[in-house]
Amino acid sequence: MKPGMRPLVTGTAAVLAAAATFVGVGGGTSAAAPKRPPACTPAQPGQPTPAPTTLTTVGQAYYCIFDNYFSGPVLDSRTLLVPAFAAITREMQRLGVDRSDAALPALTGRKNPDWTAFGAVYQRIADALPNDAAREAVGRAAIGAMVAELDDNHARWVDSFGPNPYGLGLSVATAQGDVNPVAGEPAYVDRVEAGSPAATAGLKPGDEVSAVNGVPLFVNGVVNAGALTWLTDDDLGSTAEVTVRRPVTGETSTVTLTAARYPLTPKGIQSRLVDGDIAYVALPGFAPGLADKVLAAIADMRTTTELRGVVLDLRATAAAARTRSPNCSARSRTARPPATCATSRTAARPSAPTTRSRCSACRSPR
Repeated sequence: MKPGMRPLVTGTAAVLAAAATFVGVGGGTSAAAPKRPPACTPAQPGQPTPAPTTLTTVGQAYYCIFDNYFSGPVLDSRTLLVPAFAAITREMQRLGVDRSDAALPALTGRKNPDWTAFGAVYQRIADALPNDAAREAVGRAAIGAMVAELDDNHARWVDSFGPNPYGLGLSVATAQGDVNPVAGEPAYVDRVEAGSPAATAGLKPGDEVSAVNGVPLFVNGVVNAGALTWLTDDDLGSTAEVTVRRPVTGETSTVTLTAARYPLTPKGIQSRLVDGDIAYVALPGFAPGLADKVLAAIADMRTTTELRGVVLDLRATAAAARTRSPNCSARSRTARPPATCATSRTAARPSAPTTRSRCSACRSPR
């Protein structure tokens, strides 16, 4: 992450954050100039399946970045809209529906006027597309390009339930479902979500996964990415046969998992004093509200102790633990601090402690 930036909470996978739903409106032509859309709302059980992505949805993502990203107050709107429009034109070319009049409007770098200009062109393009599938593809391309342009490994747009529909965490996979580049054999279960298909099947942390659908998960010591995708990318209702060995008993068995939605269990933080005057806080993951709890825990310890420093432990988070990256300033060009970061800005001056850690995870979106 670039220094001084706050993580953008984007509904990141069931592992990382509570899901958020961008609620769109109809795709018909609108004579009125595009205005700021209503804010996105948290997903609720039993909500209907969202309609195809519309101008409203793209606008919600655009303003969500300005409202929640650390540099949002000074972000140049062209940083988001230029790559978004480039992605739109590429997607139209891919679909074979490119238009000669699809041209990026003049942008000024001002958030609201630029959205009005961009939205008018976007709506004209969307109205001319042949079907909802094309409109969905163009909308997804625009949102994905805006988030990708942040070049921030804590900012991610996920438009589905998450990369782990089985509730199964593996040592060979990152939180986003990609191959962990430093993973070694064997692949072991490092997390089982309560109430998930993996939990129902009886899988437990420490179990070793040797094959998926009969295909080895390692070939000549290298992770078989194709086999891994059966556990990370399948749609709801899909099944996967997982061969596991339980080291405690030495038994090997095969269980069938069916991808399904499952309730997420809120995780709390752990905090305590270390050496009498250093605040230690362990963050279990990246989710809405956890950053506020971190700051509250530090403030609570300050009521009874003059703190000399702060340790923010990210090792248990899905991103840090499974990529084995220290991740306190992942985009910084300077040397990275260790996984457990004692990085209080005034730690060298005990008389003036502070609870503001350099680690961006402790900052909460507005």
